[in-house]
Amino acid sequence: MTSTDFNAASSANPLLAFDGPPLFDQIRPEHVAPAVDALLKDADAALEAVTAPDFPARWSDIAKVLDVATEKLGRAWGAVSLLNSVADSPELRAAYNEALPKVTEFWTRLGADERLYAKYKAIDTATLNAEQRQAHKNAVRNFVLSGAELTGAAKERFAAIQERQAELAQKFSENALDATDAFAYYAGADELDGLPEDVQQAARAAAQAEGKEGYKLTLKMPSYLPVMQFARSSALREKLYRAYATRASDQSPEAFRKFDNSALIQEILALRLEEAKLLGYRNFGEVSLVPKMAESPQQVTGFLRDLAARARPHAEKDVADLREFAAQQLGLADPQPWDWPYIGEKLKEARYAFSEQEVKQYFTAPKVLAGLFKIVETLFEVAIRKDQAPVWNPAVEFYRIERDGQLVGQFYLDQPARAGKRGGAWMDDVRARWLRPDTGALQTPVAQLVCNFAEGVNGKPPLLTHDDVTTLFHEFGHGLHHMLTQVNERDVSGISGVEWDAVELPSQFMENFCWEWDVLRHMTAHVDTGEPLPRALFDKMLAAKNFQSGLQTLRQIEFALFDMLLHTEHDPAQDFMPLLNQVRAEVAVLQPPAWSRTAHTFSHIFAGGYAAGYYSYKWAEVLSADAYAAFEETAGNDELPNVETGRKYRHAILEAGGSRPAMESFKAFRGREPSLDALLRHQGMA
Repeated sequence: MTSTDFNAASSANPLLAFDGPPLFDQIRPEHVAPAVDALLKDADAALEAVTAPDFPARWSDIAKVLDVATEKLGRAWGAVSLLNSVADSPELRAAYNEALPKVTEFWTRLGADERLYAKYKAIDTATLNAEQRQAHKNAVRNFVLSGAELTGAAKERFAAIQERQAELAQKFSENALDATDAFAYYAGADELDGLPEDVQQAARAAAQAEGKEGYKLTLKMPSYLPVMQFARSSALREKLYRAYATRASDQSPEAFRKFDNSALIQEILALRLEEAKLLGYRNFGEVSLVPKMAESPQQVTGFLRDLAARARPHAEKDVADLREFAAQQLGLADPQPWDWPYIGEKLKEARYAFSEQEVKQYFTAPKVLAGLFKIVETLFEVAIRKDQAPVWNPAVEFYRIERDGQLVGQFYLDQPARAGKRGGAWMDDVRARWLRPDTGALQTPVAQLVCNFAEGVNGKPPLLTHDDVTTLFHEFGHGLHHMLTQVNERDVSGISGVEWDAVELPSQFMENFCWEWDVLRHMTAHVDTGEPLPRALFDKMLAAKNFQSGLQTLRQIEFALFDMLLHTEHDPAQDFMPLLNQVRAEVAVLQPPAWSRTAHTFSHIFAGGYAAGYYSYKWAEVLSADAYAAFEETAGNDELPNVETGRKYRHAILEAGGSRPAMESFKAFRGREPSLDALLRHQGMA
């Protein structure tokens, strides 16, 4: 495609406009195929150009041709993928699924191209700067993991596996979303006893919007979680729990069995094992760990089991307390799985004399956001301002981050849950910081932050639970890692090139501020009175901070251990449920019902990047707790975080991005390797 052709096409197709933020408000399903085809053609031509025998094996020359073309492809496909996650429609889904195999095929072929691999190996690393050397080292390693050393039938099979895996992951994700969206229960007013007023109002409004009687309850978190925590009707809790725990599985109602992920999981696991063996590894767990901090699956399972042993006595005490309270105060002699969240909430209210519902009234979304921005501005010496860019939904906001009047980065924020939006919360990059080799201009990073919070009702601002607040801080931590980077080499700037088991450090680090009075008091205002959160209520929250931390730790370890064993010791030809039951028998102190199918919506490992990597949350929690301890050690009398420590953290961790190994960055900040002590202390298990 000539540049004239490309310019003509881009003026008509918003996916081909790269001079500013993506034109999200203009992108339509019919734009996807032509844009992808044009960009693939361009990228293919670039690949052929740089792999020609006479093309120089120089980093900058390859980047100027190939990286420029692939970056455009990545940005356009990233925009389509984002819309597929936040604004799903039958037309967009069809366009996405039609383009997915072509895009996957190109990336697979690029990663395994032996001509390009040879060209990279021929680069004289003495001519590279430190950032480029790290990016080059990663690239050579990734070529090997992408099958560049395979030949003939093995190489063809490897490519076919990648394409099929992409297809299966997308289908898994669609089934999880569709199974969640498909369920609705229209409850009568008499069933809602105990449910918070704002949740009832939202449920009533949702039913009315469909011209239905009653109150619409769904499996989306802002509806599901309050039912489990507050509804007095055990029958109502059971109804929603059963629907939630059997989503996308063979145990769901007949009408929903079309969303069953069982066969997909089995095929995904079989393909991963086959891929590992083609690459010369015994299992997928070993492949997954090559670019991570952890050295072996055994080290990971040892770490998880050690942490489980330390948490278990605390978890057993948690359960004993729950059972005693349920029997004595709630008349529940034999609590069922759908009763535990309710019992937990009631025990917390009784023990600490406050409820999540009471706390939520003080956390209005605008006030929380202002408080988050204030701590970030203070600690990292930046300014955050409202900015303008096309968005995919009227609820989405766009901001810019500046330091000394200079643009550092920008981000989209999409807070409310809605139909057609994938559940959970995440950060992803829209574009990376890059000293562009084609223009010599510095491209600033852009991030997208997506959450699923409740919407405001009756003209009032949305109310966030304290958990929601923590989630917002978590995702913003990822965003800061991406946006505050000072690295100019795209492949190691921001979160790129950071070991996967260290990538959660900045996100989990930010969560700590949600427990600091001097931070929290500035981000609260009662929805009706405007009064800030009373200190006495905060003290109760703080006392309750580690309530059931033993149970919560074991739950995360259960997921992480299941994930690692699934990818190291499990035979994909066999049913995986016995392994899950075995892990639960080893780790869990509360057993779910036999029909529970949590694995069937475990998108992190079957449709995300966490396969044989879910342990990273716990691994990085050790890093983040230890990093935060540096702020505790240097806090002044006012308890506010020390700006000097903030600057040191910013330089060592956030700005360095993936330009050096994560352990080097950690040691540059702390002066030593991380220790488990801070995590156990923070969670009340020291």
